[in-house]
Amino acid sequence: MRVIVIILLLIILGFIGWKAAERFKIIESPDEPAVVTGDPATPDDAQPDAPAEASLPSFDIVRVDRTGYAVIAGRAKPRSDVTIYANDEELATTPAEPDGSWVIATDTPLDAGPVELSLSMRTEDGTVIRSEDTILIYVPEREGDLPLVLRTTPGGATEVLQEPRDAADGLGPLSLDVIDYDDTGAVIFSGRAEPGRVVQLFINRQLLGQTAANADGRWTIAPEAQIAPGVYQLLVIQLDEDGRPAYAIELPFERANPDNIDLRDGRVIVQPGNSLWRIARRAYGQGAQYTIIYEANADQIRDPDLIYPGQIFDVPDEEADETEQ
Repeated sequence: MRVIVIILLLIILGFIGWKAAERFKIIESPDEPAVVTGDPATPDDAQPDAPAEASLPSFDIVRVDRTGYAVIAGRAKPRSDVTIYANDEELATTPAEPDGSWVIATDTPLDAGPVELSLSMRTEDGTVIRSEDTILIYVPEREGDLPLVLRTTPGGATEVLQEPRDAADGLGPLSLDVIDYDDTGAVIFSGRAEPGRVVQLFINRQLLGQTAANADGRWTIAPEAQIAPGVYQLLVIQLDEDGRPAYAIELPFERANPDNIDLRDGRVIVQPGNSLWRIARRAYGQGAQYTIIYEANADQIRDPDLIYPGQIFDVPDEEADETEQ
């Protein structure tokens, strides 16, 4: 059984890029190297990643309004029967169109709290195929806030499909949205930048990797080096057309020790945070995977001294969980 535990950090951070040339002199040499294993990443000529062909069935669009009603669309084999499950219970079924597209609008709102959507299709010969993608939704208890919607793929980068609040205007095109890592120390960083611009990633002032944003303005860096548990300072830089720093983000990153996170079977735990979400889950028996989602904070972006690591909340014990139900 797939297990999801969601633990959220309460932390006050600012994460959309400021003008790098106006803020600080760029990297000269690292004062404290990152605690990593393996060879540091050697940047190649950065090129936008080629889009991968999606496997079927797949989620393409998931929108959840403030009341919990959802519109979900995707692709499947033409004329197959598509079924969506919410927390392993059947939510809705619909036939795919002759072109393979399908759309489902929920008749009732999703319950408040964490919701995991999975997807399967039954082809005309009776074969049932489950999607590798999973949609994670957090529907807030308080009315008026948009739900957080994520798309996750085992071993891949998590994509933020819907943020709980709109990003502030005028904070620049560069952002670090999500960090995914597993209990071996493998890490994937992803965010947004101007399409085609080169993005560099530093950890404790050591270059870890670089890439170019794709045509949609999204970038992903998956360093070969593994990162040991601990707290690090990240620096993300977008270069201009002349290779000079144009925008930069500086923020903390904590790779938690897996021994301190209790993933019990069948539990889903959420503690809402302000601008940083921490998610831990055990997927398809492949071990634990962790995700950190950052949100913009316009009030503090101009003062990087206010950025500091937050406190990780303990997972409630089993008795406390049963009492709350």
